[in-house]
Amino acid sequence: MKKLCTVFVAVLIMAGMLPLRSIYVYCADEPEISAKAAVLISADTGEIIYERDSSRKLPMASTTKIMTVLLCLESGDLYEEFVVDSDAIKVEGSSMGLQEGDIVTKYALCCGMLLPSGNDAANAAAVRIAGNIEDFAEMMNDRARELGLSRTFFVTPSGLEGEGHGSSAYDMAILAREALKNEIFCEICSQSSIQLEFGNPPYKRWLKNTNKLLTMCNGVYGVKTGFTDEAGRCLVSACQRDGMDLICVTLNDRNDWDDHSRLYDYGFSRVRKTEVPVPESFELELAGAGKDKLIAAPGEIPVTVTSLGQNTGDIGLRVISPPFVYAPVNQGDEVAQLEISFRGREITRIPLCAQEDAAVKKKNSKNKKRSKNWFKELKRLFFR
Repeated sequence: MKKLCTVFVAVLIMAGMLPLRSIYVYCADEPEISAKAAVLISADTGEIIYERDSSRKLPMASTTKIMTVLLCLESGDLYEEFVVDSDAIKVEGSSMGLQEGDIVTKYALCCGMLLPSGNDAANAAAVRIAGNIEDFAEMMNDRARELGLSRTFFVTPSGLEGEGHGSSAYDMAILAREALKNEIFCEICSQSSIQLEFGNPPYKRWLKNTNKLLTMCNGVYGVKTGFTDEAGRCLVSACQRDGMDLICVTLNDRNDWDDHSRLYDYGFSRVRKTEVPVPESFELELAGAGKDKLIAAPGEIPVTVTSLGQNTGDIGLRVISPPFVYAPVNQGDEVAQLEISFRGREITRIPLCAQEDAAVKKKNSKNKKRSKNWFKELKRLFFR
């Protein structure tokens, strides 16, 4: 049964607040789910739409590979061929089918991790990037700290349990949000199957995605499945409907496919596209010109985010600019950036472009002549 919900949308502007408007929308009832921990967030802002024990640290199985793939993609040289480490690929559990002496690329390993959830691919990538699994785990934890994942600790690149290895549903959602900003990551995890070429010698073969939600739930385009006896069934997914994006995570959930579908129906009935109020122009300090101020305006507006739209204080604006913009400047030049954040977490940055020309200030010829005469007089007095 549907219930009538009142959603208050408020707009934050630099000088104050506009009056609140009530907008009535129909919202689905909060779903009953079987997960031990779960969260549903806005992919734009990280805002929590639904949660159950979302800060509780639990084992997360192969959803770990979201971090491994992200680091692999960020390491570069994705299409350079190399021979996999023989010891690294000797690992239990799911596999992309690597054998000793196989020639691969990092891109192929990323596909092998995200689709068939290859533990062999995860280990091979870790050794290639860091030299050994322990050092790669340190890289994973460093990146987790950068992202503010306070309840996350990595021991293995694959998700096979190690002492202390675990995360929370919310941390995994924020990690997925970061990973999905990478276009290659997003492209790979959205594929139901993919054809790759690797082996010794390399030959073409197909890999199939373990994420059945891609074809079961309207709008789903990722992200990663996971399972171990200790962790149970784990699932991280992303979904877009009507131009709005949500991310869902369930940990230890025997009914994850249906739970994600129900959570998306619930979430999309509650959120809306909210326009971020951005000032029309900004005044920047200018140096080396005939004036000391430069007017700049946002180059990409309007900016909209998927949100419950209830708290005006959640959205923050910050101009990112050097202390001075130095002349010469041409109209249309990008001279700064505007960071838009939600509760201190960056959403996006948009360019701020000069709205006028600013030429280099010309030196005054009379002053120049007066200065020259003054130095000549000094020379006559002291060096005669």
